[in-house]
Amino acid sequence: MSSKSRESQIITSESSKRLVDFLESMDLHKKDFAEMIGVTLSYVYSLTDNTIPFSTRTTTLERIALVLGISPEEFPEYKASEEPKLVDPGIQFLKEKQYKLGLTNLQLIRKFSRNKRVEIVDLWRGAEPLPLDWKYLSSISEILDISPKEIYPYWQARMQQYLILGGIDFINNSLLLDSMFDGAKKYLKI
Repeated sequence: MSSKSRESQIITSESSKRLVDFLESMDLHKKDFAEMIGVTLSYVYSLTDNTIPFSTRTTTLERIALVLGISPEEFPEYKASEEPKLVDPGIQFLKEKQYKLGLTNLQLIRKFSRNKRVEIVDLWRGAEPLPLDWKYLSSISEILDISPKEIYPYWQARMQQYLILGGIDFINNSLLLDSMFDGAKKYLKI
């Protein structure tokens, strides 16, 4: 076996072993893990098989790293994306609350229904902005013990951003928009 092949096998084994050790230590079933990172169960089996090269897909490695609570750069297979990461103040606020509660990423993700877990992973890794859907955002806030009054300013800023990108002129429509947000606050009892 050539030196380069041996090196590739060592890298593959290290990443696979790290994932297997994590799944075992957290008593996390491969099916649950697959749902969290948005892949099939058979794909997770290939990730844990140290005879198959570990994933090099940026999105997959970032999702895996987030669930493990590590930086994706810790995987030798990871090549940083050329695309900039979204830095959303609302998401940063949610992460700070998670940190204050002492929740690991895995503990947080497990608090959501199976069909929402990959969405939470993508929010946390910076692939998606703060949700516009108030009910969905409220469900995240409740899990993190955040009051509607605390999260509302982040939602309003995100909604304003959305409206501006949609073509709304905030200066010419300021009275309408102020009324809209005042109505939202009254409806939400904020």
